[in-house]
Amino acid sequence: MDAPRHDRAGARQSLALGAWENEGGAPAIAILDHQFGRRIESDRSWTVYHVFTGVPARRGGKPMTGLSRAEATDGMVSLNRLDARVNARRRRERDRSTTACAGTSDDKGRPS
Repeated sequence: MDAPRHDRAGARQSLALGAWENEGGAPAIAILDHQFGRRIESDRSWTVYHVFTGVPARRGGKPMTGLSRAEATDGMVSLNRLDARVNARRRRERDRSTTACAGTSDDKGRPS
């Protein structure tokens, strides 16, 4: 009689894993590097969407809806990689400006 319970637990875990994968899998190092996920729609097509707003992503002015699973995966990975590069560049620029500012004043904020 325990077998059905194990089957249900496995099914729940499988469903949870599927949902996790549809959201893009494991989070990136920085939350801002993981802004897009994919989801399956009621018509069995796939959509790439912004995970914080739920709004379908756009590429070339067109919404990323009505996609195959492979297209949605490629689009999601591509957009997340692009965002990661942009955010990494912004972090480097911010760190450079913080470092540059840090060397121009003493501990009381007066120019050195």
